[in-house]
Amino acid sequence: MAQLNSTIEAVTERIRVRSAKRRQRYLDLISAHDVSKPARLRLAEANQAHTAAGCAVQDKMQLLGGKWPSIGIVTAYNDMLSAHAPYERFPDIIRKAARERGAIAQVAGGVPAMCDGVTQGFEGMELSLFSRDVIALSTGVSLSHATFDATLLLGICDKIVPGLLIGALRFPWLPAIFVPGGPMPSGLPNKEKAARRQLFAEGKIGREELLQVEAESYHSPGTCTFYGTANSNQMMMELMGLHLPNAAFVNPNTPLRDALTVAATHRAAEITGLGDDYRPIGHVVDERAIVNAIVGLMATGGSTNHFIHLPAIALAAGIELLWDDFGDVARVTPLLAKIYPNGGADVNNFRDAGGMAFVTRELLGAGLLHGEILTVSRDGMDGHTRDPGLDGDALVWRNAPLLPGDDTIVRPMSDPFSATGGLVVMSGGLGRGCAKTSAVGAPFLTVEAPAAVFASQAEVQAAFRAGDLDRDCVIVVRGQGPRANGMPELHKLMPLMGALQDRGFKVALVTDGRMSGASGKVLAAIHVTPEAAEGGPLAKVRNGDVIRVDGEHGALDVVSPPDWRERAPAQLDLAGNARGMGRELFSLFRLHACSAERGGSAFPDYDPI
Repeated sequence: MAQLNSTIEAVTERIRVRSAKRRQRYLDLISAHDVSKPARLRLAEANQAHTAAGCAVQDKMQLLGGKWPSIGIVTAYNDMLSAHAPYERFPDIIRKAARERGAIAQVAGGVPAMCDGVTQGFEGMELSLFSRDVIALSTGVSLSHATFDATLLLGICDKIVPGLLIGALRFPWLPAIFVPGGPMPSGLPNKEKAARRQLFAEGKIGREELLQVEAESYHSPGTCTFYGTANSNQMMMELMGLHLPNAAFVNPNTPLRDALTVAATHRAAEITGLGDDYRPIGHVVDERAIVNAIVGLMATGGSTNHFIHLPAIALAAGIELLWDDFGDVARVTPLLAKIYPNGGADVNNFRDAGGMAFVTRELLGAGLLHGEILTVSRDGMDGHTRDPGLDGDALVWRNAPLLPGDDTIVRPMSDPFSATGGLVVMSGGLGRGCAKTSAVGAPFLTVEAPAAVFASQAEVQAAFRAGDLDRDCVIVVRGQGPRANGMPELHKLMPLMGALQDRGFKVALVTDGRMSGASGKVLAAIHVTPEAAEGGPLAKVRNGDVIRVDGEHGALDVVSPPDWRERAPAQLDLAGNARGMGRELFSLFRLHACSAERGGSAFPDYDPI
């Protein structure tokens, strides 16, 4: 195994030292549980009877009188999300597979799964970030029956995987495996879809034509094929060791997909405390696994949303993660993949060109990944350098190709797309934030222009339609942070900003809100903290102030006037975000949300020291 990169080693060690006391309190939860006998035996007879009352006869006999391990399924199934619709079939597959290995599987509970693609630009998007915390709570409720010896987590998309993981991590004595559903087959190319969206923003095509384009892109069950937050989630689960190796990008409803689901169930039955290969999630997810996820994020140009999700996930495991850790990892991690919006390929093309198996082998060979972490598979991280396939009916793993199938999509360490990662930490007079630079052309990586200040995405859209933005400008959208309105994504801004850039104007975005994981070709400094609603510097910016957004050096400053800091913060009108579309139900989350850098969560410190 290659020697670990010195920067990766140093970042990991400082996270370990910073987290040591809190992490130990977390690990104490594992040692407090006796996992050598079925969990349900701790329950009284009436409690146990309730666990078996609804089961098939053969499972009921084992639950009441046997010693088989019990696997709890926590599912994000619904048939409104294309990514989660395939999960309808999974419980039956899992129950049958569990019996093959002397185990029982039950659906422990369901978690909500909203689609950001449906709510983008509308009021429901203001519930999106906090849906992660609701999913974590729902996972906790599902597992609180204390009758399970392991869990299978069925979820894929934006807030759903982080929420499931946060919830499962608070049961650190339970082994847990994520079971993906896979991406839909390729439809209309994402780049063509984006171009049509831009034409619509410019008024050059109508709604009917745009709807047809969108339906040809999002066309069947499975995850969306662009490399946004959902598919970045899948990459992270691979590099954190929470998937069977390279299970992520196999299409739904195929024999290979079903074989991987069966194998995940078999493996869950093998890694409980009742056997000799106990692998609790609290041991799998440590500071090394978290750093592996950051490395993968940089090497593949993944979603900016994980600048928020990873700190929240880490804290659930007793680990304190800061954006400086992201920044240092980015400086030594080259960009090895170009997947839309960073390039023209989708995740199916990425898989066929070598995919995660190729990227993982390259990163391990360069000493950029912790190869010795505990994973849910018996082969450790080395197993993730191999791809699954079928030999007849048998599931097998084969070594990744030595060379990429298409070097416009995947590159080796010897010839990366760029020497540093696809994401950058931004800091300066306006606070701290992040930007996805891998999709931004070199001429557009630095913008210095007058500010155009807005209080909402809708205001920007109106100004664009009126022609008021046909100029060099830095668009500032404030009052979009967790405490202001739940930190919605502002993805509807990307087509119009792309149009302005194509017209020859220098344009950038600065906001305390979020951009989609599919952030595009325009420089966007997002997640800016402290947020304006908390009196952050963004609240002092005025129209016409000259702002410099430097994606190459990670700088975010007001250039002039020199006395801008002496102004009183603008008073933000947030009343309109407090009611309607269920937003009043989330007032508690907005009131108690921490900063974006700490994860934007309303949860208190789990393991206070």
